[in-house]
Amino acid sequence: MSIMMLLYYTGRDGSARRFAREMEESGTADLIRKEEGNEKYEYFFPASDPDTVLLIDIWRDQEALDSHHASPMMKTIAALREKHDLHMRAERYLVAADTADNSFIRT
Repeated sequence: MSIMMLLYYTGRDGSARRFAREMEESGTADLIRKEEGNEKYEYFFPASDPDTVLLIDIWRDQEALDSHHASPMMKTIAALREKHDLHMRAERYLVAADTADNSFIRT
């Protein structure tokens, strides 16, 4: 089972969106996507909250997530969070590959 982290970055006056844009434009997000065990790293913008950005971050297993947390990328991310004065909320889920829900998904 994969591990999915939902990270909500909240700031003021568009700072969370600027953070996400800087993560993408600097290449940091792409470097994270290339890390061993990363399955998804994507930013989304909630329609009901313009001051929050949602990051969906999925890892193959705890070992891959631990390696990411020990990587130099974390210092870069922390510095950008500080620069944009962001606060975070995190949710953690285990992701099953196949579920009965698949019959309801239109691809």
